[in-house]
Formats: sequence, C-alpha cells, structure tokens
Amino acid sequence: MAKIRYQFNKETLSYDKIEISFRKKALNWLTRIGTSILWGAVIAVIAFTYIDSPKEATLKEENAQLLAEYNILNKELDELSEVITALEHRDDNMYRVIFESDPIDPSIRQGGIGGSDRYAILREMNNSELLISTNEKLDRLTKAAYIQSKSFDEIEVMVKNKIDMLASIPAILPVSLKDKKVHKSSGFGYRIHPIYKTRKFHAGVDFSGPIGTPIYATGNGKVIKVGTDSGYGKHVIIDHGYSYKTHYAHMSAYTVKRGQKVKRGEIIGFLGNSGRSTGPHCHYEVLKNDIAVNPINYFFNDLTPDEYEKLVNSVDEAGQSLD
Repeated sequence: MAKIRYQFNKETLSYDKIEISFRKKALNWLTRIGTSILWGAVIAVIAFTYIDSPKEATLKEENAQLLAEYNILNKELDELSEVITALEHRDDNMYRVIFESDPIDPSIRQGGIGGSDRYAILREMNNSELLISTNEKLDRLTKAAYIQSKSFDEIEVMVKNKIDMLASIPAILPVSLKDKKVHKSSGFGYRIHPIYKTRKFHAGVDFSGPIGTPIYATGNGKVIKVGTDSGYGKHVIIDHGYSYKTHYAHMSAYTVKRGQKVKRGEIIGFLGNSGRSTGPHCHYEVLKNDIAVNPINYFFNDLTPDEYEKLVNSVDEAGQSLD
C-alpha cells in the first residue's frame, strides 16, 4: 500500500494532500534501482576481491600445503646432499687410498646436468624459483648418487683383487722358527762375505738349520724358475703378481716345477747347503719391481710383535752372511 503524504499549509492552517506525478514516481524508482545496482556491484567487487569462493579457498589451501611440502623436500635434499658429500670424501680419501687407486676427478663429480633450457617449463609457473631450485638439487643428487654407485662397483672389484693381492704378497717366514734348531743368521744390507771376507751387499735374509728342513712359499704365486747354479745352488723363484717375486736359494732339493701354481704355506723345497755357501741355510729374498727389498718388512703374518722385534734385533746383530 502506497504511503499518502501531506504538507502543512500555513495559510489555511491545515494539511494538504501531496500529489506526486507518475514521472516523479518513476524517477524515484529508477534512482532506487540504480542505487541498489551500484551497491550490489560494489559488494560483488569487494566479495570477489577479498572473499574467496569455496573452490578458490580449496585451491589456496592445496597450494599452501604444496609449498610446505616443497620446503620440507628441500631440507631433506640438503641433508641427503651432506650424506652424499661424506660418502664422496670417504671414497676419495679412504677407500681409494687403501686400494691405491686415484680419487675420482672433481670435474666428473661436479659436472653440469646438461640442457640449458632444462627447466624452461617451470619458469612459467608460480613459485618458479622454488620449483627450479628443488629440481636442480634433485638432479644433482641423482647424478652424484649414480657416480658414487659406479665408484662402489669399482671398489668392489678392488676388494676382490685386494683379497687376492693380500694372499699373494709375501707375508710369512720361509722356514718355521718353531723348530728350535732353525734360527736367523744374517740380515738384509751390507755384510762381511764369508768367503771373500769383504764388505758386500746381502740382498736377503739367511735362516740356518738342519738340512732337510721344509721351506715354504711365502705367498700365492707361480713358480717361474727352478734350477741350479754355482752361486745360489738349487733355488726357486716365485712370481706372486702385483710386482712381487721371492727367491729361495741353497736348497738341498725342491718339490715344485716351473709353471706350477703354489699357495702360501705350501712346501716348495728343503733347506740345504748347495752353491756358494758356508753352512746349511735358506737364503730368502723379496723383490718388488725386480729390486731387492728388506724381507724383514714382510714377516707380519705369523709373528707376534715381540717375536718380530726379536727377529729384527737378531739379524741386525749378525755381521757376516752364510753366502
């Protein structure tokens, strides 16, 4: 029901009814409608600008969760990078040192991933810096893990070779000192020659004892020489590989032949007095790259520290060799 409006008339001292034209009524309605539309538009702009729709709110929540997970992933990648770096350090400075192998070239470990436009698709996304940084870390770690895996494969081969090498390197006495009649008589270095009575270099260690005392191969290897000459008498040379050879001289007899493979501790002959010798003994040499080295440094497999010290002192006291 439309409201009836009145206006006070001062002349008649009464209220006169106000008559409103159709045009004015229409204009009033249009003004109200326009105002409503304007306020509606303002409210809509504010709502769309500052108030999220349920779908937008869900997307924003998922995006925030995704960013949080990326940040956690970045921290985990940093921790994994520290682990890989520690493995690389041990690989280069411990494992490869033990197995006498060169460390991996830094240029191989630190080389680029490849592809200058590798992350181009990520540059168009929101939070592109975080996405690119995370993917770069992941790619670097993937490459580092692959290189380290290959390195461990090489080290596994080295270990197997090392086991063979440790079994081959001369590491025991050529005769057993458990026999009280066997003892060391002359050491490595310059000694008085027993026949010529002149100072001469002695390239091995002498062990004196009863003729027929067993002589043992001091490491795995292949017999490359079995023979007799005026100097060394009956003697045997074993090639152990890894640049090592051993020489056993002045035997009374030998039990091996040229080309035969022998194991450490296997009897290869017997102590004697053949060749240029002044008494029954075994002359024993160790050669590294065909150069005689002190055998005393290779008696570590079957001697206690005290026994080793006594052995060193005894050969140093000897001033004359038996050959």
